[in-house]
Amino acid sequence: MKQRLSLLILVVFAAVCTPVLSSDSHDEHEGQHDAHGEFNASDFIIHHIADAHEIHLWGEGASAVHIPLPVILFSKEHGFDAFMSSAFEGHGEVRLAKRSSEVTYALSHGHISVQGEHAGHDHSDHAGHDHSDHAHIDLYDLSITKSIFGMLMMMVLMLVLFGSMAKSYARSAGQAPKGLANALEPMVLFLRDEVAIPNIGEKKADKFLPFLMTVFFFIFFANLLGLIPFIGGFNITGTLSITMVMAAMVFLITAFNGNKHYWGHLFWPPGVPLFVMPIIIPIEIVGMFLKPIVLMIRLTANISAGHIIILSFVSLILIFGQGGDAMAAGFGIGIFSTAFMIFMYCLELLVAFLQAFVFTLLAAIYFGEATHEAHH
Repeated sequence: MKQRLSLLILVVFAAVCTPVLSSDSHDEHEGQHDAHGEFNASDFIIHHIADAHEIHLWGEGASAVHIPLPVILFSKEHGFDAFMSSAFEGHGEVRLAKRSSEVTYALSHGHISVQGEHAGHDHSDHAGHDHSDHAHIDLYDLSITKSIFGMLMMMVLMLVLFGSMAKSYARSAGQAPKGLANALEPMVLFLRDEVAIPNIGEKKADKFLPFLMTVFFFIFFANLLGLIPFIGGFNITGTLSITMVMAAMVFLITAFNGNKHYWGHLFWPPGVPLFVMPIIIPIEIVGMFLKPIVLMIRLTANISAGHIIILSFVSLILIFGQGGDAMAAGFGIGIFSTAFMIFMYCLELLVAFLQAFVFTLLAAIYFGEATHEAHH
């Protein structure tokens, strides 16, 4: 029950805090080629690693195959509006009729705004002077984006996997696990015996174990989802807002569980000369906030970097495959890029586990530092 609650809190907070940070395929498919029709590698890479209002499968332009996702918008002027992202196809605009007016939402580079950033009421006096209301509208995008949809998939997957695992243990208490429980048990025991207990302590590890397991398996499964081809190019843990929420939860758990020894060591380090205190204390306080920031940046950068490297070699193949004088060199580049992509893909499988392990291990170390008693 604690693990399910931790997973639910993690997904809800991340879903609420995740902004649309990236380009959407409706206006980016065409942007992958410049004005001369040549392939644009930067737009191609950014499009595939960034969040979006739809799940792009394959193709580009009019022949693109994608899955539209719900768009949910709120503003004080227009209230709530909900529609599917496929409504932006064509001109990239959606016009909705309201009770006293109408509003037009425009999608540009993945960001939705009210067209013209005004409330839609134009007033002209008898002399013909325009007194349109051009006040900026604060629009809140609460849409189910690609990253949020991926998080929901991970939530359902983890609830099914660990729910069935718990039922299996309940049915065969005292017996060796079978099937899925047998496959997951080594990882669960590894997290408990090699991560939680050594860093937190045997007496206090059970308190933090549900969160640590939730974070580990969420990151691990999300990383594996991003490596499955032809299902949308998910980059869940490469989205800064998602890793920011997980790092913030680690910070809050550490702060709320810190004992007197932890806070005393932070604000008045023992054994430090008095004249050094003005230097050490600010460093300790900054370090307290720096730890979750490092967690956030490390996970985001490592996962995004792996995807960028693989897509860069794909871009080389597409660039040299456009023909012309470089066509002969394209065959050599294609062989080299394909071989290196296979190597990087295998390396990413290792990184998928490694980054989940590092994040969980550091979180356990922070929890241990906050709860350890003073040594006399």
